[in-house]
Amino acid sequence: MTAVTVTPDRMKFLRLALAADAVVTGGNGLAYLALATPVSPLLGPGTGLLRGIGAFLLAYAVAVGVLASRRQISPTGTRAVIAVNVVWTLGSIAAVVTGAADLTTAGSAWAIAQALVVALFAELQITGLRKTRTTA
Repeated sequence: MTAVTVTPDRMKFLRLALAADAVVTGGNGLAYLALATPVSPLLGPGTGLLRGIGAFLLAYAVAVGVLASRRQISPTGTRAVIAVNVVWTLGSIAAVVTGAADLTTAGSAWAIAQALVVALFAELQITGLRKTRTTA
């Protein structure tokens, strides 16, 4: 039987990927909360939806930041972050394709750009998680 251990030196990449996700997501959440009124006509969704998204993103960013700050980063927690990022990516694309969020052209471009960034974070986190594993 092969044991899998996580070494602190190998967590640096994963920690950076999670921390970057937390910072970008938190900034985005704060922007939606603070700027919902002026941004709503540009992107399409109403201010209530933008504020709701902002609140979710801010809470999520805090959770990801806490995960990144742990001495030992939980592989299960990391997989949960990756799963949420994949769902966010697919949901963003679905919102554009279905028209469910009443996005403007600029809003659709913004949603696709966000989806690409979130997908990149998921890929970096997958890579980081793989880098943490060593066999003993």
